[in-house]
Amino acid sequence: MPLDPQAKAFLDMNEAAGVPAMSSLTPEENREHTAELGKLAGVAKEIGKVENRMIPVAGGEIGVRIYTPNGLGPFPVFVYFHGGGWVIGNLETVDTLCQNIAHESDCLVISVDYRLAPEHKFPVPVEDCYAAVEWAAQHASSLNGDPEKLAVGGDSAGGNLAAVVAQLAKQRSGPSISFQVLIYPATLLGCETESYRENGEGYFLTADSMNWFFAQYLNNEEEKKNVLGSPLLNDDLEGLPPALLITAEYDPLRDEGAMYAEKLRQAGVPVEYTCYKGMIHGFFWMAGIMEQGAQAVSQVSSSLRTVFQRL
Repeated sequence: MPLDPQAKAFLDMNEAAGVPAMSSLTPEENREHTAELGKLAGVAKEIGKVENRMIPVAGGEIGVRIYTPNGLGPFPVFVYFHGGGWVIGNLETVDTLCQNIAHESDCLVISVDYRLAPEHKFPVPVEDCYAAVEWAAQHASSLNGDPEKLAVGGDSAGGNLAAVVAQLAKQRSGPSISFQVLIYPATLLGCETESYRENGEGYFLTADSMNWFFAQYLNNEEEKKNVLGSPLLNDDLEGLPPALLITAEYDPLRDEGAMYAEKLRQAGVPVEYTCYKGMIHGFFWMAGIMEQGAQAVSQVSSSLRTVFQRL
C-alpha cells in the first residue's frame, strides 16, 4: 500500500522542522528532541486514578506510574515498557497512551521507568523490567489488581523488553504471565532484513538511528547475539504466553516482528499478528494524529479484555 496520508503528513512536518539525524546528537539532545512525542497521543480518557511509586531494583530504585480504571476491581494487570531505543522515552512519553489503555481495557496499567542507556547499558534495562513484573505480581492485590491475571507489553525497544521478560519469567520460574503485547518489537538486533533495506531511510525510524541505539545500549557487538538482547535467537519458545504482535508496513523492524510471530507459532504459542498497512514506526504513540494509531490502541485494549475474560 502507499504511505498513509496521515503518516506522510507527520513525516513532512518532521522534515520541514529540520530535525537532525539522531546519530549526530548526544543522548541528552535526543531526549530533548523527542520529549514532545507524548503530546501526539490524543486526549486522555477518564479513569479512576493515577499514582506514582518508586520500586526497588538491583542497585537502586526506579519509578512506576499506576493507572487504575473506573470500577470496583480487582483488575487484570498490564505492565508496560515504553519504547525509545533503550535510550529515550519515559513515563511522560506514554502517559496518555497508558491512561487510554487502562480506560479501554479495564486493566490496571503499570508503566515502568526503567533505567536508560548509555548510563545503564545492557542488561540493566532488562533486569529493571523483570524486577518491575515481579513487583507487580507481588503487589497486585494491594493495588486492587488480580495477581492471577498478568500481562506484559511494550513498543519498539519496550516490545523487545516485554518479549525478553516473558522468556525470563519462564526460564526463572518467575511470575505467571498470561499474555504479551509486542508493538513493532526489535527482536534481532542488527539484522539485515528486507524491511531494513526498504524502509531504512525516510520513514521516521532509520537504520542509522537503530545502529546509534545499539551503540548506546550494548557493551559490545557480541551482545547482539545474546537472547536477552535478541529474543528471536532463543530456540526454546514453547510454553510462552499467547501474544498480540503488531508491526507497521513502512518500518525497518517489520520483518523481525513478523519472524518472531512465526517462530512463536511454530513453538505452539497462540499469536494474533497484524501489520498496519501504510504505517510507520512510532504510529502507536500517535493516536491523536493517526487514525490507525487509535485503532491499534483499541486492538491492544480489546485483546487484553478478551484474554482476561477467558481466565
